[in-house]
Amino acid sequence: MRIWFNRTFSTIGAVFRQLKAGYPNDEVAIVCTHTHRTATAFLAADEAFLEPPELHGLDYIVWCLDFCREHRIDVFWPGKEAALASKNREQFEAAGVSLMAAADHDTLMLLNNKAHFYQDLPKDIALTMDFIAVNDAEAFDKAVEALSSTHKHVCVKPAVSVYGLGFRILDRDRDSIVHLLKGVEYQIPLQELRDGMRHTPHFDTLLVMEHLGGPEWSVDCAARHGELLCAVQRKKSPLAGHGQSIDNDPDIAGMTERLIRHYRLNGLINIQYKEGESGPRLLEINPRPSGGFGMACLAGANLAKIALEGFKSGTPAIPPLRYGLKISEINTPVVLLDETSVA
Repeated sequence: MRIWFNRTFSTIGAVFRQLKAGYPNDEVAIVCTHTHRTATAFLAADEAFLEPPELHGLDYIVWCLDFCREHRIDVFWPGKEAALASKNREQFEAAGVSLMAAADHDTLMLLNNKAHFYQDLPKDIALTMDFIAVNDAEAFDKAVEALSSTHKHVCVKPAVSVYGLGFRILDRDRDSIVHLLKGVEYQIPLQELRDGMRHTPHFDTLLVMEHLGGPEWSVDCAARHGELLCAVQRKKSPLAGHGQSIDNDPDIAGMTERLIRHYRLNGLINIQYKEGESGPRLLEINPRPSGGFGMACLAGANLAKIALEGFKSGTPAIPPLRYGLKISEINTPVVLLDETSVA
């Protein structure tokens, strides 16, 4: 089986290694493409090719279809333009290619915008933090006032973001020079943020939210069109350098199963939670493998193989998970490319 992973996050190499471990007799060939020849994912792939960096949208989908035909791809596991690939699923299937998309087009677009996603989410499926979406300074001030009346700390984050980019806790007491000199991270002076808004009368949607101050969970899932096959909860230590632990929180487990079913999620999914004053709350659904995917598999489940076996309509074996493990990962130095050997 030839599986193609197009451009995606660099941590996809952990998925490649799990697939190779799960199929040691070369039943699976991993084809990887990227726009950079030094992509770290190339190191774990069986075949590596460069993508044209200038292509986007439907032009990129046409290129993907041609690539599948030329390289005899059986399964396309999309990263870049995943939503558009899902929208054009029939074209891939007509070419004999199975599409391992995390969800349908509309769901993927919904998950990409947290304001829309939070507003769409039924409360009997999962609970989020209190939030207000704003697009201008006046709405921002009203949101801060409203949320501050019931929550000790308030934070902000762009509605469209990855890796927690743009997340800041609002600081009412200190200014930016104190933040700079003291090395304060993930906070922003409230008054300076307000001052900045004077020059931007309208901005992309910003979420003003209650700050969840408790522990965080990252849940790596293997799913089959709404059926949760296996989920591994990684509970993160609030202290740097103290690793993570394999957990089994029942509230997290219940929300995870309902979310997978409600949004008919498929393949490898990551769901993030954080504990607040009233218990765990949903942060986001990432329709892709997480950066800590390799750590999750230390619990004893090869999530990549489970997802692929389920996708092939098989009955994947789900081993018992090793709860209570303390886990982490280490960096490994590698050579990406030897310039002296390149013609």
